[in-house]
Amino acid sequence: MALSEEERRRLDMLEQQLASSDPDLYQKLQAGTPGKQRREAAGMVRGVLTLIAALTLVIVGSATELIIVGAAGFLLMIAGAHWFLDGYQHQGGSR
Repeated sequence: MALSEEERRRLDMLEQQLASSDPDLYQKLQAGTPGKQRREAAGMVRGVLTLIAALTLVIVGSATELIIVGAAGFLLMIAGAHWFLDGYQHQGGSR
């Protein structure tokens, strides 16, 4: 649902008042969700750990000649790469 012109004007006025009365709070609100970077970093760590575990599975599957273990490791490697790259992208890697 779109805002009317009057609502937009009031919202802009409130934003300007907040910026003048409490600049620190205003900057924090502009920066985004608190703790977001921590969650993104945790996603990157999860991705790296998953990649390490997946590589181990691929090696074990290759050494034991169990195709299912190697295939599971490969699929897990794709998931780990996705988690890592998603966290990297949100951290500022593509900005």
